Amino acid sequence: MLTFLIALLPIATVFLLLVVARRPASQAMPGALVVTTLVAGLVWQVPLNYIAAAVVQGLVIAAEILFIVFGAILLLNVLQASGAISVIRQSLLALSPDRRVQMIIIAWLFGSFIEGASGFGTPAVICVPLLVAVGFPAMAAVLAALIIQSTPSTFGAVGTPLLFGMDAGLGGATAVDAALTAQDLGLTDFIAQVGSRAALIHAAIGTFIPLVLVALVTRIFGDGRAGLGLWKFALVAGLAFTVPYSLTAVFLGPEFPSMLGGLVGLAIVVAIARRGWLQPDQPWDFPPAETWPETWSGSVTPALPVPPAGMTVIKAWLPYMLLGGLLVLSRLSQLPLKGWLQGARAAWTGIFGTTVAVASTPLYLPGTMFLLVVAITYGLHQMKPSDLGQAVGRSRPVLQKTALALGSAVLMARVFINSDVNSAGLPSMPLALAEGMSALAGGTWPLFAAGVGLIGAFVAGSVTVSNMMFSLFQFGVAENIGTPPALILALQTVGASAGNVICVSNVVAAAATVGLLGREGLLMRQLLPVVAYYLGFAGLLGILWATFGVLY
Repeated sequence: MLTFLIALLPIATVFLLLVVARRPASQAMPGALVVTTLVAGLVWQVPLNYIAAAVVQGLVIAAEILFIVFGAILLLNVLQASGAISVIRQSLLALSPDRRVQMIIIAWLFGSFIEGASGFGTPAVICVPLLVAVGFPAMAAVLAALIIQSTPSTFGAVGTPLLFGMDAGLGGATAVDAALTAQDLGLTDFIAQVGSRAALIHAAIGTFIPLVLVALVTRIFGDGRAGLGLWKFALVAGLAFTVPYSLTAVFLGPEFPSMLGGLVGLAIVVAIARRGWLQPDQPWDFPPAETWPETWSGSVTPALPVPPAGMTVIKAWLPYMLLGGLLVLSRLSQLPLKGWLQGARAAWTGIFGTTVAVASTPLYLPGTMFLLVVAITYGLHQMKPSDLGQAVGRSRPVLQKTALALGSAVLMARVFINSDVNSAGLPSMPLALAEGMSALAGGTWPLFAAGVGLIGAFVAGSVTVSNMMFSLFQFGVAENIGTPPALILALQTVGASAGNVICVSNVVAAAATVGLLGREGLLMRQLLPVVAYYLGFAGLLGILWATFGVLY
């Protein structure tokens, strides 16, 4: 038990600094890294060369993630500078005068597509200003953008939480390698299994998120019965996303479920909205703006640039269509492009004389695709060099703001994970946690597995980092209690996605876009019912499937 409590110190440090002391992640995560390194060196007695190797490995992984973040934010800023975002907004808003319908189309479907393409809280950056620009109270816009962060986030940024987060969390762990070898299974195939199971769990819960969204927002900002009045449209909108989303995860892998689910869902729901199907005769709207309480409104009203005359709807959407096409073409094993891109590979094995290794395929990273689309968009939208310069200038601060917190979190995770080589005769810290937790929870662990993922995303602000920190821990618990690891890890990433709804960094970023800073506590309290719904449903499904073996 003492080993369990000491192994808990790094996670407890994150919680205490971020939640109790209310320090920003840029301060909390470096502090947690220091504590993790001290525990690894002094208690676990991990050799210094192994700690240094883990740091190098973490730096490479962090650089890859930051490259993706930069590409995603840069493309967004380029589209804003060219006026394309304004045209996209108009194309979405001309569909229905009903605020509930607008909310589902913009937040749920368009937001899920953006999460799939970009991740890292990008839906709030786009959807919150769009909703406010068409007449939503700032508080309602932020709530809508945060609620939809749940279902698509597992596959955000073309699968980064699984392909990078879970891969980094499990890769190189001796216990994982041995368990997968016994099943004649590679880590990539195992992660694909996790993704397909997570998608099925998400689909069962997420199909009702549009209904939860409109019910909660109309209750807070008007008549709660108005949300239920749109139940047919809301459920169809839920299925329009979750069916292609789950099928994509099962048959294509973890890169595209949220992107394709969002695109297919948009096509279906837009067609339904245009025809007025499944909607009440009386559109619903917020009360007159002059009657809004002060807490509803923010101090910032986002200004979207006026698009040039030649910016058509197709031209505005084309960059995202190109991005999706390039990502699909580069991920299909049947085509040679994947092999060509992965051929440009840099690797360092035996770092500092250890068994730790790291490799990178920079051309295959989604960040490269983002930059290629940016270059195409620059010519396609006939932008000026000054426009591109402004877009780069607006993207750089976001990267700088993210780098310290995310980088420290990744380094912490790698030191945490690579603590299995030590002279104290102890298992790695995640496995020490696993042994303690499995002893406490036993066969009921599927009820709580999603909660661990939620805690990780809440304190670290990222599904990717939550998976990185806790995947090995969850794998160890699954092995100890005799439950298939793919199911437990699916619950881990589902819980982490639910944690995205209330994670500090997402709430702050969304509130900042419309000047609601200082009301984060109110926002989080209003979002707690959504998180409780997601977590409770996930735990129930987990224990049922673990008991009856539906998913394995």
